Amino acid sequence: MSQSLKIHIDGQLLDQADAKISVFDHGLLYGDGVFEGIRFYNDRVFRLDEHIDRLYDSAKAIHLTIPISKSEMEAAVLETIRANDLHDGYIRLVITRGVGGLGLSPYRCEKASVIVIASTIALYDPEVYEKGLKLVTCSTRRPSHDTLSPAVKSLNYLSNVMAKIEAIAGDADEGVMLNAAGYVAECTGDNIFVVKNGIIYTPPVHAGALNGITRKVVIELARARGYELVETEMSRYELYTADELFLTGTAAEVVPVRVYDERVIGNGDPGPITRQLLAGFVEITQSTGTPIYEAAVVS
Repeated sequence: MSQSLKIHIDGQLLDQADAKISVFDHGLLYGDGVFEGIRFYNDRVFRLDEHIDRLYDSAKAIHLTIPISKSEMEAAVLETIRANDLHDGYIRLVITRGVGGLGLSPYRCEKASVIVIASTIALYDPEVYEKGLKLVTCSTRRPSHDTLSPAVKSLNYLSNVMAKIEAIAGDADEGVMLNAAGYVAECTGDNIFVVKNGIIYTPPVHAGALNGITRKVVIELARARGYELVETEMSRYELYTADELFLTGTAAEVVPVRVYDERVIGNGDPGPITRQLLAGFVEITQSTGTPIYEAAVVS
């Protein structure tokens, strides 16, 4: 954005140029912290409570105490959006371990820091939602449950970054990450759905998929429309032979795939089920959510 944003850091709204953290913050030194990405549409924050619940769960999983309550976190999110006079956009909530010494021990950090950024985002060009993405398989694997649970949205996203580098090198829009057993987990930042013979499939959380908020919404929409939806382990074969393939994520929303590892998906155009779920997702995001401004009314 060209305008200078107001950034919330530890209870203060600061000009973008003045929004800084210490070089001794363990979020910077060791990637020690958690985050959430949240969308807001038409003066409403979409699934705010669910995102905040997941943020606090991630923090608890890494033994990180967030110094404010959930209600205070919600107020900080809304205040930051209002301070920037935004009506549609993206929020990044970041919780760092805080300032500490040079050394891994988190117990040298006296207090975690809370950062709220509200801005705009467009992950893909609008035409991608009509034509679809190109995907490739990445050699970088999704971290397994015996290292750090994929359910934790930690600040250490290096494996995703390395996979994204591979995808870009392969002239693709996104990269598919496999788990240690070779099954499909998710993309570098999105969940994966396959449509075959009218049935919708998606990798389960235990396969390494993030339990995405948008993923949950799409599952709800699919089942409400009478589709059978199955969470099951899938190899690349199931993706190669899919009738339809699409991704979901907070930033990506619902986006179709046209090519995967040089295999054309279906006839190369977004399929009818993908289009139906995308339309349903747009409808629900425009009509529900936590009001940002006093004049906002939830349908």
